[in-house]
Amino acid sequence: MSAQPLSAQPRGAQVSHGFSVVICVYTEDRWEDILAAVSSVHAQSLPALETLLVVDHNPTLLERLAKEYKESAQPVRVLANAGPRGLSAGRNTGIAASRGGLLAFLDDDAVAERDWLHHFAAGYADPRVMAVGGRTMPAWASGGRPAWFPEEFDWVVGCTYKGLPEGKVRVRNVLGGNASFRREAFDAAGGFATGIGRDGDKRPLGCEETELCIRLAKALPEAVLLIDDRAVIHHKVPGVRERFGYFRTRTYAEGLSKALVARSVGAGKGLESERRYTTRVLPRGVLRGLRDAALGRRGGAGRAGAIVTGVAAAAGGYVLGSVRARKGGGGFTVAPIAAPERARENGAGGESEGREGATRE
Repeated sequence: MSAQPLSAQPRGAQVSHGFSVVICVYTEDRWEDILAAVSSVHAQSLPALETLLVVDHNPTLLERLAKEYKESAQPVRVLANAGPRGLSAGRNTGIAASRGGLLAFLDDDAVAERDWLHHFAAGYADPRVMAVGGRTMPAWASGGRPAWFPEEFDWVVGCTYKGLPEGKVRVRNVLGGNASFRREAFDAAGGFATGIGRDGDKRPLGCEETELCIRLAKALPEAVLLIDDRAVIHHKVPGVRERFGYFRTRTYAEGLSKALVARSVGAGKGLESERRYTTRVLPRGVLRGLRDAALGRRGGAGRAGAIVTGVAAAAGGYVLGSVRARKGGGGFTVAPIAAPERARENGAGGESEGREGATRE
């Protein structure tokens, strides 16, 4: 699979220093969460150049957000996903329409701490740095972590998990819901792959940021990717995602996704970090859970059992995904973003020049 470069900015637009923050949205059920996410961007100690809300094939939500931010004192641009349905194409639409030399991505059900962009910016003092990610903390709907839910599997709910290195460190890939990139990263490697990653409330596939980062490292071998855990966001975890059924489904889907990534970039790179995680981090988690159970601590046995179940489900998904990939099914593509066209885009000042063009598969 070959990467395709992103196209130039809209006619008349110039790339500026500073951050364009892209928030992809898809449902009115998250209306208050979306407003909170945008407000957290507006409260940054390092102001963003602009906030882009990319709406995934939901005309009602598009119109409602356009009205909400039409008179906003802050630079908010509302635009429709110009590609196929899903998070990856939505992000590509935001990349293509953005004006910043740096792009940050925030989930629509998360809020960023005040110095989020400030800490991202510090990483780019080194010109080799092409991406900086942060730390994502779970905000449990029930008010606290379920006793059975192991911290080693917080990636299931889109959060930083136990086993990731702490501090400001070099990594293979950043996590997509709390990440930033230089624009040059997309020029070199192309955008997020479509056919992988989230698509509304369908099966919760992922790994689109992993695949992109591995592709970026191949395109720019000298590139440095960092995580700075001072760049913190708080990610909402709804009640349905606190249930064991969701946990099992999400870990299975991760296996399917990892099979696609490994098929594309090779199992060596595609599973390099996962091998360390599976052979070192998870066995320690099981032992810790069993020890807690022996000491009569609440949830210990449940956590150990959840880790074993999660590994088994992910392995099953990986095997099935690998079989499908070998048969030519379940693939994904890195679609180019076409040359800009004049399109209707609702921004803070009403009508402005927009763009379309993420190629459909």
